[in-house]
Order: sequence, then structure tokens, then C-alpha cells
Amino acid sequence: MFWAAIFLSAKNWLPWAAGFLFVAGLLLAWGYRQTRLQGGRRFACISLKLLGILLLALCLLEPMWSGERAVPGANQLLVVADNSQGMQIRDRDAAKSRGERLQAMLADAEKGWLGDLNENFKVRPFLVDSRLQAVSDFGALDFKGDASSLGFAVRTLGERYRGQPVAGLMLLTDGNATDVDDTMDFSGLPPVYPVVMGKGEPGRDLAIRKISVSQTSFEDAPVTIQLEVSVHGYAGENIVARAVEVSPGGTNTVMLTTTNESAVSRSKEQTQTVKDETQPLVFRFLERPISQGSTFYWITVAAKGDSQLSEATLLNNQQLVAVNRGEGPYRILYVSGRPNWEFKFLNRSVWDDHQLEMVGLLRVAKREPKFQFKTRYGETSNPLFRGFDRKTEETERYDQPVLVRLNTKDEAELRDGFPKTEEDLYRYHAVILDDLESEFFTQDQMSMVQRFVSDRGGGFLMLGGQESFNQGKYEHTPIGSMLPVYLDGLAEVSQASNLKLALTREGWLQPWVRLRANEGDEKERYEAMPSLQIMNHTRSVKPGANVLATVKDDGGQSYTALVVQKFGFGRTAALTIGDLWRWGFNDEQMMADLQKSWRQTLRWLVADVPERVEIRAEPARQEGHGAVRLKVRARDLVFKPLDNATVVVNIKSLPLPTATNTTALPEIRLTAEPSLSEPGLYETVFIPREAGGYMATAIATDANGVTAGTAVTAWASDFAAEEFASLKPNRELMEKIARQTGGEVIDEDSIAAFAAKLPTRRAPVMETTAQPLWHTSWVFLLALTCFLAEWGLRRRAGLA
Repeated sequence: MFWAAIFLSAKNWLPWAAGFLFVAGLLLAWGYRQTRLQGGRRFACISLKLLGILLLALCLLEPMWSGERAVPGANQLLVVADNSQGMQIRDRDAAKSRGERLQAMLADAEKGWLGDLNENFKVRPFLVDSRLQAVSDFGALDFKGDASSLGFAVRTLGERYRGQPVAGLMLLTDGNATDVDDTMDFSGLPPVYPVVMGKGEPGRDLAIRKISVSQTSFEDAPVTIQLEVSVHGYAGENIVARAVEVSPGGTNTVMLTTTNESAVSRSKEQTQTVKDETQPLVFRFLERPISQGSTFYWITVAAKGDSQLSEATLLNNQQLVAVNRGEGPYRILYVSGRPNWEFKFLNRSVWDDHQLEMVGLLRVAKREPKFQFKTRYGETSNPLFRGFDRKTEETERYDQPVLVRLNTKDEAELRDGFPKTEEDLYRYHAVILDDLESEFFTQDQMSMVQRFVSDRGGGFLMLGGQESFNQGKYEHTPIGSMLPVYLDGLAEVSQASNLKLALTREGWLQPWVRLRANEGDEKERYEAMPSLQIMNHTRSVKPGANVLATVKDDGGQSYTALVVQKFGFGRTAALTIGDLWRWGFNDEQMMADLQKSWRQTLRWLVADVPERVEIRAEPARQEGHGAVRLKVRARDLVFKPLDNATVVVNIKSLPLPTATNTTALPEIRLTAEPSLSEPGLYETVFIPREAGGYMATAIATDANGVTAGTAVTAWASDFAAEEFASLKPNRELMEKIARQTGGEVIDEDSIAAFAAKLPTRRAPVMETTAQPLWHTSWVFLLALTCFLAEWGLRRRAGLA
């Protein structure tokens, strides 16, 4: 009972009761004035008679309890039972599963605790798994749902019954929600009273708790898949983890593929021994996917030689994970002041790489002063072009540099030399300058290159050479300001020679700088490298830049060799070495290492460079079970947000390898709507109906009907893996929800006591109740007892 106060129902008798107390008190004082009773016996007799008189006076006033309670039938109570597969889990040493205990609890509830609730509330029963459904009773519980959308159920019911008298929401579950994260807030909803089913850990189980995917520019294994596996009941046993690439077949079926031979030996299968069950096992796979672009991996764990029949569940032993790699091609503009060995090896290293395209702009002759006289043939063009058919080959004048274009996409590309507009420059992902002085560019072109990195997010690399860095007079230019090294204030120094290259501490942490899988082999490789002879000096490294490699001369003096830094949205690098090509002249292995090093450097340079159209898939738990929000960012030719675009997203499915039906679902076509919060952002929500892998292709078209670009992303919806990610009851989450809503967590053994006291809690519709503080007959009997006790004490003293 929600008690308010104690009040007197017969207040009109208050003067008579006061008079009675006054007269009785006087008579009591007069009667004991001359008594021979002494000490404690005298005090006890007076107290007993006074108490009896006081009780008789209170009977005249009729004291009452005043309180409140929920009006029977006026308030609604929502009872939600978890119908997911997770309720099939049997706790360690338990005779029944959580679901079986819940069914037993509900079977006798009509005559017990649920019957008590029906007498005081309008009970509304619901079942929740991947969706929320109202039912007439709980007989439909079968625990076959593939998700526990507890957060969705609580929020949906809160919105559905907003403004109605709801006393609370009872949630019968193990607390393992598949749609709740740390950011969700349940404040403002009716009180939630979770009844947590389950008390401890499952008996014997392996579970993939977490999978993370990272990508590097390391050529042998550009994809790293790391998984954490929780272990219960497998102490001292060997656990085997496997990773297999999964890709869509040509006939809408699923096929399993293995990686190349070198990768198979490293990462197809790994085994670890369980030493401490309180700590998860961590497996790390280094993979080189066969498929370009987005692909999937099927991850499984199992005990070696175990039939797995004794496990709590096998559904958390396997999981599909998506790997999103850019398909390319990534176009890199190489500009050099003269033909050199560096471009030869750079170009050769990416010749068979389908993701990298090297476009060369090489100057074979500098501009000359413009003279007024002509040559002996009366020509004004550069004699280097003498002999060419001028109808098909453009010739350069004396006052123009002679440039050669290599690997261009069409005849128009770089026809006028280095790009003069952002539209032409921004089509590339990175720019490399080699042995080229700053006077080659106009001031506008150098500022444009700086914006190419800072605004467009491109990559920039300057290589050492005769006219690079300080020798190229870049110290007070926009290009020099974005380099990771200072060029001004450089003191006169002698040219160093016989330089040995070595990695710094930061360099060892960068996979794209290393070529070997372990530190020992990498050190041997550097020791075997030939000495280098050409290096550009710099004053110092800028704050925030990282030195990845240095060189030492014969005297032990160390110089900066490779420095990188973030610049705006892009990245810049300075390689002060001018003859790295010497590395590849010793033998075939060193030539292969040189080419591999260049490929990894170029991949790092173009990594994370934005495309005109990009798409990302983000979880949207609030939208429904397994929902993802597809965000498409579209940009124009100068990489400004593209408004008024039409964005279409086509979604293809890839069933799980364990699915009985491996036929892909029909392609789904969605239209992304412009976001109200960010220009150039278009969004749509997709809710999968089946577990599996999904690929989304976004096509953006501008207002003129011209395609701005396409983008692809992939993700995996593995409902069972999410449902069984944790088998331990999540009491912490239930306590958080109860605390935010003003409810409390109830143990399954205490549900009857909770049902009995729930009507006395605060509810939207309450009524005032009153009842006597005591029964009058009991008070008279107690007063008589006091008088008899007083008489008995006096008699024992010989005074009665």
C-alpha cells in the first residue's frame, strides 16, 4: 500500500477524549499519592494504568490508516516474454533450459501470480523475438526466434501506449538483447520490471565474441581478421579456428574458395590451447583475398577432435564477415623533370597491378629563351621533334618544355601539360613529383596541388633528386608548406655518400614500410641492401610528422630519409633518397623487393583517398532487426557536395554457406533520399529478411543525367551469431533499463511476491483507501489486560 497518513475519523470526540484523559490522570495521581509502593513497582503500576486509560481514549477517536493503491482494472500491465532461440540455453547443472523454466512459470501463473495481476490490472501479453506481436496467452512460446529485439519492444510499447494508463512493463527474458547498444536511452518510458531467467554460465560452449577486420598496404597479407573466442568447459583442450573466403558464383550460388598457397599455410587454420578460461582466445588471420573489391570470409571455431554434441549451442561457433577493399583503379600522376631510373622501376612495379595505374608526365627538355631568328630549316619548333609527322604529332616551341605523356587514358589527357584546373587534377588519387623544380609550375598550379591534398584528400609524394626539395626552391611555395619537412634556413652541408637505409621505431610499426613477416628477416634485408649515394638535405621535421626511415653515412651521421604526415584530408610524404633504384641492380630477389616496396608505398599513398561516390553501411538498430542505414556521399568534379542528384542502390544477397537453399534472393532496388543534416549525403534503410551476406551498389546521377560514379559496399547479417554472442544472462543491461525507467529487476524465484505488492506501487490511476488502525475489541482487551496487570502487581505487594 502506498500509505499517505494516519487520521482520526471521530474528531468530534476529541474534546471528550481529552477530558476523559484529564480526569483519569487526576484520579490516577490522587490514588497513587499516598500508596506504599516504591521504586520500579510503583512506576510499572502507574505506567500500566496510564496505558490502559490512553487506549480507551484512542478508541473514542477511531484512528484510521489512509493510503493509495492502483484502481482494479483501470491500469494496464504489459507482460512481454522472450521467444528467441537464446532461451533454449541450459545453464550449468540446470535440469531445464531457460525457456522450459519460463513455460513452467507461465503454466501455473493463471492461478498464481498472473491471476493476482489480472485482478488488479488489464494484463496485455506479448511475445518478442525479431519482432513484437500481441497474443491472447503465452501458449505460442516455441523459442525459435532468430533475434532478441528487447530494446525495440520496450521502445515500441512505450510509444504505442503513450498517454494511456500503464502501470509498468514486465520483461521475461535472459537479458541478451541483439538490438541494444550503449547509446540507447530508455528514460521517459513506463517502469520496466525485467524478470531475469538464468543464473550462471552455460555448461560447455565455444563462442565467437568479436570479429574485427583491418586493412594495410602490406602486399602479402593486406587484410587482417582478428577474432576473440570465449571458452567454457574446454580447459586444456586445443581449439581450431578456420577462415575461408566466400564469394558469389556466376550462377547466383555460393562457392567456397581458398586463398593462394602462401596464404593457406599461414592463415587457413590456426590452433591454440586453452590455458585460462577467464580470458578469450585471440586468433589473427593474415589474408590476401582472391576477389577484388568487397568479399566475405566464413569463420568457424571448434575443439580439435570434438564431436561438439555436448556444446550448449553450435550457432555461435561460426560467423560470416565482410571485407571491403577498394576495387580501383587508383590513378597516380607521376611528374618528373627528366627521364630517370626511378620512373622505370615505379612503372614496372605496377604494370601487372589491376588496382594501380601510373600516368607519367616526363620532361625531356626544358623551355628555352625565345629567340627571334629561325633555324636553318626556317622552323620555330624544338629540333627534338624534327622528323615527326606534324599532322599527327604536336610539336613544342623553343620557349615551351618538351613533355612526354605515358599511360594516359585518352589523347586529351595531359595534352596541355600539368593540369591547370581542379577538374583535371582531381581525377587522380595521388601525385608524385620527382627531380622537378618549383619554377615548372605556376603559382596557381602549386596552390591547386595543395588543395588537392587538403580538400580533395589526395596523396602527395616528393622524391629526392637534383631539383627536388631545397634544390628545387620549394621552401616558400604552397607545395613546400605541405611537405612534412622544413626546407628554409638550411645550412651549407657537404653531400653525404655511402648511405645505409634503416627503419625507425615508428617505421617498424608501419606494415607498408616492411617487406618481411618478422623483424629478423627484415633487418637482414636492410643489411644486404647496397649503399645509396644521392640524398636531399632538410633542416628538420615538422611537428606531427613521423620519421619512418633514416640513412647513415660512413661517419655514423644520421639523416632523415622517409617522413610522412597528415595534411588536411590527405597525406604527404617526403623520400629524400634520389637513387633508390640502385637497390634493384644486385640480383633478382632485390629487384622483386624494390618493386614490392614501390607497390606498397603507392597503395599507402592512395589508401583512404575519397572517391566521387562512396557508400557505407551502418547498423540502424532503431529501425528494426538487422536494419542497416546505407549512406551515400556524392561529389561533383571538384569534390564539392553534389546536390539534386538521383541515387539508386541495388542490393544483392549471398546466403550463408550453411543455408539449405543457396539460391540468392532477387536483386532489390532502393532509392536514397537526400539527408537533411549534410549536403551531398543520401540515405536509405534496408532491413534484411534472411541471414547472409549483402552487397550494395550505389549509382549517383547528377541533375543533367550524367553518372557521377558508382560505389560498392558489403556487410553480413548473421542473426544467430548475434543471438548467441553471449550465453550468460545479461543482468547488467536489465538493471540499466530498470534504473532509467524507474523499475526494478526481479528474480524468477521472487515473481509471486512482486505480483502481490505491485498493486500498491505508484500507478497512473490510483484510489484512496482507509481502514481502521486496529479493531476496537482488541484495544479494549489490551486495556483490560493493562488494568489486570496493574491490579496483579498491587496484590503481590499486599495492597489490593
